[in-house]
Amino acid sequence: MSDTTVDLRSDTVTRPSVAMRRAMAEAEVGDDVLDGDPTVRALEARVADLLGKSSALFFPSGTMANQAALWLLGEPGTEVYAHEDSHIVNWEIAGTAGLVGLQMRVVRGAPVLEADALRAAFRPASIHAPRASLVCAENTHNGAGGMVTPLAHLQAIQATAAEQGLPVHLDGARLWNAHLATGTPLADFAACASTVMVSFSKGLGAPVGACLAGDAAPMRRAWEVRKRFGGGMRQSGILAAAALYGIEQNLPRLGEDHARARRLAAVLAAVPGVQVVSPDTNIVMCDLIGGVTASEVVARARSAGVLVTAWHQTRVRCVLHLDIDEAALARASTVLAEVMAA
Repeated sequence: MSDTTVDLRSDTVTRPSVAMRRAMAEAEVGDDVLDGDPTVRALEARVADLLGKSSALFFPSGTMANQAALWLLGEPGTEVYAHEDSHIVNWEIAGTAGLVGLQMRVVRGAPVLEADALRAAFRPASIHAPRASLVCAENTHNGAGGMVTPLAHLQAIQATAAEQGLPVHLDGARLWNAHLATGTPLADFAACASTVMVSFSKGLGAPVGACLAGDAAPMRRAWEVRKRFGGGMRQSGILAAAALYGIEQNLPRLGEDHARARRLAAVLAAVPGVQVVSPDTNIVMCDLIGGVTASEVVARARSAGVLVTAWHQTRVRCVLHLDIDEAALARASTVLAEVMAA
């Protein structure tokens, strides 16, 4: 890929900075599976403190951490309630069925999960229908364009789940962005769920990794579940050091990505035949209503050196991140506006 290419496909495409690489190279390490890695322990303690949870566990990926939470909180042969456009439903290759033996029950009716829609989706008890065992929320909501679920709404979801005796898992891959966009403390968001996943390889710029944090009871079993999934790592302090660097150095700057997303959205919203979802955070979703398909826009933009994603047949996704500076934003704005107008 050319160094002049502007890559807006995801905030996972960032490359570790020189300073982050230095932190990785200098990390104190040990065998995390045998004796514990000191840098991993430091990361887990930091995340648990930020989220106000009893403990946290480092995972290779957010998907694995999500699936571990489903294993911990769900029950095989039962249903999990989640929004129809959530990551757990659409982008984890049916792990809930293949790994955990759970059936997804999707909740419709709003861009993100809401308490009223969740309550309406619960099925009456029947010998012909599986019980529910878990509710999954997502904040920010990737499929809705990085939309934030405000704290009051998340609290209402937790209360609605509690009415049915159900725990909540929060897919907080971009919870960092929700925190910066609203000023809501991370721990307040996390208090609305029994387990919370946060990712380091998105807005924080680390090359890999996520943590699952939670209450004492489920987290006592989390290490065993990670091991079962093949997620035990050895000198993983090298990776944990990147995550720690991201928390301390890159978390405070996420507002820059949000501001650039709003500016890109404003440019593209002015293009005839394009409807833009007003961004809460760093994701810009563009709905094409003029006849061109998302795949055509992706191909034309690529030929002009700008990479974006076809989210579905008529929706294009653009994601701002720490590798996109003012010059890259200006170029992407010009190219995408021209391509979409054509």
